Amino acid sequence: MTAFSPAAAAALVPDGAVVMIGGFMGVGSPHRIIAALVARKARGLTVIANDTARPGIGIGQLIGAGCVAKAITSHIGTNPETQRLMLAGQLAVELVPQGTLAERIRAGGAGLGGVLTATGIGTLAAEGRQVVTVDGRDFLVEPALKADVALVAARSADYAGNLVYSLTARNFNPLMAMAATMVVAEPNEIVPLGVLPPDAVHTPGILIDHLVERPQVA
Repeated sequence: MTAFSPAAAAALVPDGAVVMIGGFMGVGSPHRIIAALVARKARGLTVIANDTARPGIGIGQLIGAGCVAKAITSHIGTNPETQRLMLAGQLAVELVPQGTLAERIRAGGAGLGGVLTATGIGTLAAEGRQVVTVDGRDFLVEPALKADVALVAARSADYAGNLVYSLTARNFNPLMAMAATMVVAEPNEIVPLGVLPPDAVHTPGILIDHLVERPQVA
């Protein structure tokens, strides 16, 4: 697998695409691809992510640059710019409980139609939603989430695309790598085949379409 530049990766993401972006408050996000999307002035993206980070950080860069039309996310409390745009009607926001968001993405990758969850039953979140009863208990039907492109960040990759993540980068990156038509990975390092022990691989290379070249070291 040939690694290419962040700009080339950003060119693979068309305007209006549904894009999953890994990370947790910017940790484990593909920052160089995000910066390249901002530089090419991407527009109309639907971003599926845990959060919108902070202004100028991670996904917050995309929000501030006007690249995002809709965000499907678990919270926006740390990004006042996201809140301002939502209240002004300039950004659509679908808030999803964090566990439900992860399960909807997992369901998309597993080929399921959705998941059942009791989270939100009896609240405003259940209004207008499909409810099913199983063993006498009510559950909301939450549809699976899939994307045109997933942008994931990893600690290490080899040239077959096998990925290893660090710490909280494992929260969403592995799930998103299974739930998109095309997956682009941004590793901190790319090592020769055989360096990564098979038992250490978190995402197998069969799921990865493209690698971004490792950061340039001065």
